[in-house]
Order: sequence, then C-alpha cells, then structure tokens
Amino acid sequence: MVTISLCLIVKNEEDSLARCLDSVNDLVDEINIIDTGSTDTTKQVVAKYTDRIFDFEWVDDFSKARNFAFQQASKDYIFWLDADDVLLEADRTKLKTLKGTLVSSIDSVTMDYVLQTDEYGNVTSSVKRNRLVKRENQFKWIGAVHEYLEVWGNIFNSDIAVTHQSNRHDANRNLLIYERQLARGKELTPRDLFYFANELKDHQMHERAIYFYEKFLKTKKGWVEDNISACSKLADCYFDLGESEKELQSILRSFQFDSPRPEFCCRLGFYFLEKNEVRAAVFWYKLAAQLEVPKDHWGFVNLTFSTWLPHLQLCICYDRLGEYELAYHHNEAARQYRPTDPNVLHNKAYLEACLQIGEAEGPSHGE
Repeated sequence: MVTISLCLIVKNEEDSLARCLDSVNDLVDEINIIDTGSTDTTKQVVAKYTDRIFDFEWVDDFSKARNFAFQQASKDYIFWLDADDVLLEADRTKLKTLKGTLVSSIDSVTMDYVLQTDEYGNVTSSVKRNRLVKRENQFKWIGAVHEYLEVWGNIFNSDIAVTHQSNRHDANRNLLIYERQLARGKELTPRDLFYFANELKDHQMHERAIYFYEKFLKTKKGWVEDNISACSKLADCYFDLGESEKELQSILRSFQFDSPRPEFCCRLGFYFLEKNEVRAAVFWYKLAAQLEVPKDHWGFVNLTFSTWLPHLQLCICYDRLGEYELAYHHNEAARQYRPTDPNVLHNKAYLEACLQIGEAEGPSHGE
C-alpha cells in the first residue's frame, strides 16, 4: 500500500479547516500545513491533527507557497487540497480503495473538482485536476495566481471527486495581485492575461476585460480550453453591455477552436428564440441536448447546458410551434433532472391540459 502526504496552504481558515481535515485525516499518512500568516485560531485547529505546521512568508505567489508545501512532504504520494475542500463519503471510500491498489508506475491521479451543484445534487460546474502525484518526480507548481501543477508520465484518471465548499472568498485578492504585477512592469503570460481578464469580468469591468481577452487571444498561445472559455466570457461581457451582434460574433468565434460545445449551442438557441426564429432555435437546442462531454475532458464543465436546460427550452420552442406532444416530451426530460422545479411542474400541468382540451396558460422556461 502506498503512503500519502496531505499538503495544504492556509491563512485564517478557522471556519473550514476542521471540516476539510476530518474528511481525509484517516486516509493519509502525513499532514503538512503551510500557514501564510494566520491571525485567527487556524494553528490551534491544525494542532489537533498534526504537529507538521510550517510558516511561509506570503509573497503574492501561490505557486511558491505550494512548491514549499510539496517540499515538506515525505511519503510516496502527495495529495493537495484547499482548506474549503472536502471529500464526501462516497469519495472517501474510493480514495481508500485507490490507496490500497495504486501501483508505483502511476505518476499522477486526476480527480474531478466539483465547484458547484444545484439544489437537486446535479453537478453544474466541475474541472479535472492532477490531485495525487508521486513525490519523487518533484512536480512543480507554475503561476503566481490560478497556479497549475505541471505533470508528465503515466496519468490515471480516477472517478474520485473533491468537493469545494467555500464559506467565504476574498473577491479582490487575485485582482490585486495582478494589478501589483502590472504596476511593477511585469509582462503577463498568455495564461495570466486570460485569468486577469476573468478577474476584471468578475468585477464588472467589462470594457477592460474585453481588452485583455482580446490581447490573450491575439497571442495564439493559449490552451484551447482557455481560448474557448475566452469566447464565452467575451459573449457574457457583450451581453451585459447590450451589444448583441458582438455577443453573437463571440459565440461563433468559439467554433474555430473546436466543434460546437453545448454552452454555445444553447446560446445560439436563445439568440434565435429571442428573434422568434423558432426552428433555428430548435436546431441548436437539440444539438446541445445530444452532445456529451467526454470523460477525459480537462476544461471547466457546466452540465446544465447538455442536460435539463436545452430540454426546457425545447419545451418552449415546440409550444410556440403548437407541437404539444414534443413540448411535453422535452419537459419530462428536464423533469428527470429537476423533479420539483416550479417551472417544470407548471409546464407539465399546462401541457397535460393542452393535450386534453387544447387551452391553458403558457409555459415557463429556463432562460
């Protein structure tokens, strides 16, 4: 059986750290906590689990802190988490099994990072991460913000998930790090241009975000998933600015990087539905519902756009076309994902009335 070192970097995490450590404490052989300047009771919380607490002076660089954390590990594999991450019970069981069966030829194990779920437990946002890595390979973290772990070799894609359960977030932290880098005259890498634009967009600084998304895309050096995401976020910016034609151009621009993704198909469906070009909307929503996200997909995934949403919108489309049986069929498909959604239940009652007597109040929709 392999041994595992857990590594976390923390600062003022007294509210979430125990929850995180409780979910993995009995599954790892060593816990290393790197504190970057806590002023609350974080260290007292940590002391209940380990005496391996290391201080690290914060230098506006997450990769340096994470690399320092990895240097403290002494076991076969390094497992990294953030303080507001947890392993749910099913994933704890899977990790325990993996620990007992993992062979030393594996250099890295990926796990899904579940960022958001809806009220029905459906995963609405997730991304893969290299989460458990062989210590002797000395893999390094790269990037001051939105850092990534550069790995190579034999990678095993597991079905284990790490679930993010954030209690709080310093909304300005990453933006300020980038701003300080620019003030010092640092030239941002293509990846940093993309993530800086994301921070600007999140702060409703749309025009400046657009400038940096364009600067990122013009480098032609971005990861394909970041290129596609930049197109989506440009469309968001133009939507918020009320520039519908530029929004459409951004949606279509994504097609130069890959075949149509469900999100963009839904965007096009909505664009045509708003123009009352219902048959065109049907085409794009049907395509979105038919597309599947590959299991080895590495970009951010929002399953909303390939599950219940296109079906709910198809219900609206077919209702407008007077094709009530098809509308009912797609509403039922949406109900499989959202069984108590008021809009879905309203549509169900309305369409059942339509199919029986031909008159009822119109349906509700998702966009």
